[in-house]
Amino acid sequence: MRINIYYGGRGNLDDPTLYTLKKIEKVLADDLKVELHRYNIYEQKNQISTLPITLKNVDGVILATTVEWLGIGGYMTQFLDACWLYGDKEKFSSIYMQPVVMSTTYGEKEGALELKKAWEILGGIPCDGLCGYVEDISSFENNKEYSHIIEKMTENLYRTISHKMKGLPTSNQAVSRAVQRPQQLDLTPEEGEQLSEYVSDDIFVRQQKEDVMELASIYSKQMGGTADISGHDDYIRDFTNSFRPANVTVTYSLIIDGIDKPLYIGVNGSNIDCHYGDEKADFTGTLSPNVLDQIIIGRKTFQGAFTLGDMSMRGQTENLTLLDKLFVFGE
Repeated sequence: MRINIYYGGRGNLDDPTLYTLKKIEKVLADDLKVELHRYNIYEQKNQISTLPITLKNVDGVILATTVEWLGIGGYMTQFLDACWLYGDKEKFSSIYMQPVVMSTTYGEKEGALELKKAWEILGGIPCDGLCGYVEDISSFENNKEYSHIIEKMTENLYRTISHKMKGLPTSNQAVSRAVQRPQQLDLTPEEGEQLSEYVSDDIFVRQQKEDVMELASIYSKQMGGTADISGHDDYIRDFTNSFRPANVTVTYSLIIDGIDKPLYIGVNGSNIDCHYGDEKADFTGTLSPNVLDQIIIGRKTFQGAFTLGDMSMRGQTENLTLLDKLFVFGE
């Protein structure tokens, strides 16, 4: 028997869910000799879309999370979204799921119910779960009755999977079959897995954005949509006035949508050379005039614009960070 555990909390040392999982793992792995694998979703937050691949050849899963203030938390939600988008729905139909939801505030029962409903809609088989409110982690860990309850519920999960127990049909499953629509692209499970890998690849996604912006710039030029560099001297003045000298030598090229030549910025110690021209630079950034205007008035930074996807870049990340230090806007 193979069971996977997916932990959707933040990994805090005082998280009662971690203690509960420790007890569950002891029963399954040590006492019942189950093949057990645990995935801490917060450690793989950049690869969440690939996690449904790990559901292959499993008999059961434990979805564990902590309600800290409202709901099951973002990591678990993202994982369930990935299961819906990229998971093999046929595989889910034979996978049992036990929810484990502990709360330090309120809402553990609602959280467990939410996980059950989600798994039913995915086509899986939900089992009785564990949920509880923990006010003091020390008293919770030292309570033998609580430990006994956790052990017995874990044993019930093992029995349920071993005997392939079935439950009565639910409205969630019926509604899921009635309203589920095929994906916009008719993908096989293998193609869905490959797509999920692409989605989780930041470099691939960033490159796609850069290629789209480059194509848009080309088409804009062909349609006569570019503007002459005259009338854009304000940018040169803004960068010159906001320059903060530093003991560095670096060159930047900012491709601004609608302007036919990049804004070249050369820094050599206390000297700055700022003009429009197609010159090779250490760092190339592509952004819209609106985003650049937001940066110049101090509402955004270059690094923040890149993080939000409002600017694409080519070059070392250190030069992006340096750009915000060399030019301090909004003061």
